[in-house]
Amino acid sequence: MIHATVYVNENHAYTGFDFIGHAEYSKAGTDIVCAAASMLVINTLNAIERYTSDETSCVSNEDEGMIEFRFREEPTHDAQLLVKTMLLGLESLEDNNEYEPYIDIIFEEV
Repeated sequence: MIHATVYVNENHAYTGFDFIGHAEYSKAGTDIVCAAASMLVINTLNAIERYTSDETSCVSNEDEGMIEFRFREEPTHDAQLLVKTMLLGLESLEDNNEYEPYIDIIFEEV
């Protein structure tokens, strides 16, 4: 299962997120849940890097399916919009009856 923790501050701004695990919907290379989640997350990271001026920190381990991402300062409006877009896609996966057992998203106030 993919375990996602999204960190939100007192201003309701997303300050970062952690993802760990593989969906295990099907065998490696054919797992559409893992592929969808990975594409949403990686595209968001790439978009934040390319289209915003936000300073970030990112640590990953592909074998473990782990990404730890943080904004170093209060995120810009554009960065927040990109994270919201990622979450829209991930929550759509989590809300789908077929895929729900393979992804868990929690929000944690920091």
